[in-house]
Amino acid sequence: MAVLSSRDRDSAAYPLQSLFVPFPFVCFTLALGTDIAFWQSEGNIMWQNFSSWLLFAGLVFGAIGLIAGLLDLIRRRTRPLRPGFLSIFLYIVVLAVALLNSFVHAGDGWTAVVPYGLFLSAVTFVLALFAAVVSARKYARLAWRV
Repeated sequence: MAVLSSRDRDSAAYPLQSLFVPFPFVCFTLALGTDIAFWQSEGNIMWQNFSSWLLFAGLVFGAIGLIAGLLDLIRRRTRPLRPGFLSIFLYIVVLAVALLNSFVHAGDGWTAVVPYGLFLSAVTFVLALFAAVVSARKYARLAWRV
């Protein structure tokens, strides 16, 4: 029979979503960078392909993060570390804008990135940054409460 110390119980309460949520933010930030590189290189197709793959990877890890978040809603031990409603809403909006951005990037050539793809990448980045700030504020309040 295994005896769990308090340290073991605290580590069991780590939310699963925290493992997957940072990946989409990194991928969407890098997608903005590769869109800017595409724009500045005057249409080097390599940057458009990088953007498309980064958007795809961000969406895949974002979907995994949503599933992990739903599992965290079920777990009682992760109750204090659950994100607030605004954080969840912003995260879903970020994924929706990134999905639209991925559809825009599915086109060929210059017009797939420069007029609307670059704008949607910037909007995705700003929304992701705002979601991270809103989420971090809750965790900062929890740290001071302990």
